[in-house]
Amino acid sequence: MVVAALLLLAAAAYAQSRIARYTRSPGSAATMRALLAAIGIALGYIATRFAETPFLAVLSFAIGFGLPHVPAAFILFFKRESGAGKS
Repeated sequence: MVVAALLLLAAAAYAQSRIARYTRSPGSAATMRALLAAIGIALGYIATRFAETPFLAVLSFAIGFGLPHVPAAFILFFKRESGAGKS
């Protein structure tokens, strides 16, 4: 779980840091960041409900938070690799 939490948090950090680079307007970037964060917080909260210890709750929250960022991170990574501009 520790490895999964670290990998998913890295995906979240990557997605959050790259959104503005590939989004035309600052407002759209802020909206997308807020949407991803809100979904991540909601999933993280739901995941903590099933944890048996506080340590597992923290790991579960990190995994839940990072999970919705994975598709965004992949999309942003492939946009970078293809040299795509803002959309």
